Amino acid sequence: MLPAHPGEPGLTQTRPPLEPAPDPDAVPRAMPRLVRLADVTPERITWLWPGYLAAGKLHVIDGDPGTGKSTMTTDLAARITTGKPWPDGQPGTGPAGVVLLSAEDDPADTIRPRLDAAGADPARVVALTSVTEWDARDAGWVDRLVTLPDDAGMVADAIAAVGAALVVVDPLMAYLGEKVNEYQDKDVRRALTPLIKTAEKTGCAIVLVRHFTKGGGPSPIYRGGGSIGIIGAARLGYAVAKDPRDEGRVIVAPTKANIAVMPPALAYRLVDAPDHGCARIEWDGTVDYTAADLLREPGESETGPARSKAAEWLVGFLREQGGEAATADVQAGAEAAGIAWRTVQRARKSAGVDADRSGFGGGAVWRLAADDTGRALSRGANGANGISAGHSVDAVGANGGANGGANGAGGAVDVPLLVDVPGIGSCERCGRPARVRPDRPTVCESCAPTGTGRPPS
Repeated sequence: MLPAHPGEPGLTQTRPPLEPAPDPDAVPRAMPRLVRLADVTPERITWLWPGYLAAGKLHVIDGDPGTGKSTMTTDLAARITTGKPWPDGQPGTGPAGVVLLSAEDDPADTIRPRLDAAGADPARVVALTSVTEWDARDAGWVDRLVTLPDDAGMVADAIAAVGAALVVVDPLMAYLGEKVNEYQDKDVRRALTPLIKTAEKTGCAIVLVRHFTKGGGPSPIYRGGGSIGIIGAARLGYAVAKDPRDEGRVIVAPTKANIAVMPPALAYRLVDAPDHGCARIEWDGTVDYTAADLLREPGESETGPARSKAAEWLVGFLREQGGEAATADVQAGAEAAGIAWRTVQRARKSAGVDADRSGFGGGAVWRLAADDTGRALSRGANGANGISAGHSVDAVGANGGANGGANGAGGAVDVPLLVDVPGIGSCERCGRPARVRPDRPTVCESCAPTGTGRPPS
């Protein structure tokens, strides 16, 4: 039996030693390093800020420019250097040092004033601004930018220099080496691995700051720039965005927590610090927000009035176009009506609208479903409100259409609802809505002769 691997007591390798001794010129066969979990002593997470900042772990903070992310991380740094309580009132830790890697802010006119405004002990803070190395070609010392993963060792040296408990890399993308593709999962994980090992070895919490992508995403966890591997490597993640109900307030909401339950979101305001010529953070306590709440379109809830309004508008618009329209025309119409295009896209299915690429020369077309082309929202977005909201089953107008009832029972009778849309009247044969043409009978497509696709002349 081979002896245990150094640093892994109690574990033995089951592969017998090579017999006879290997050729000195041959490459020895690789062996797996195995750790028997029965020999591992359980440990608890060590927290700098319980629930929010974990010692020896990687964290990610995502947000738009102008929300005060850097000012906020400076406030946290100040609390670590002085041992002041955390923003939610929990006792502080330290005092300890902080290492800042800031590619966007000047140490003299921005970082130092922010630290002073936050009440930090600047003697405990170092900014890792560059790496000095010998240039053999020029026979002299030159400065270059800090890059990851190559300079993770420099970060470790900076941590040791001030006994740091926190490292902030702001923004991360500025420090990734030129050979690292930030959109490739394997590249970013390889770039971050030495930093993660540094965090584990030193017990220092490392915070990576990113900007949100310009476009929206299906989930807050996808909104940060670069590969999903970045937030994947982090143990805790946060989104920073303006309060949807208060433009002057900013919310910090968790997006990911692998090592604890999701902590409560926190609010802060940026207030003037005239003695220092900068802004400082004024915390406003915990708030009942999720990251999804912050990143949702303004005025929209999961099944709220914005989507119902969009569905109502969409049906009316398509009826004005004879039941179908090119996607580009629908988008232009939505913009003219002041309705967000993403909201219209989300409302499409609930409005009974199909999207395909048939017609209009193969271009994308939105059309009312075949069984809905001649009628309005007979079963709309708000269930049984056709009666419960005070509207009769055959109510006329926008409220009748929107409140007619998608959940079935707006009325026991499946009577079509009319909609107040210019050019729409009642079919002379069945009473369903139909396009009014001065030179033809008012007949819906369902009552038109088979194969014509339009009412008879």
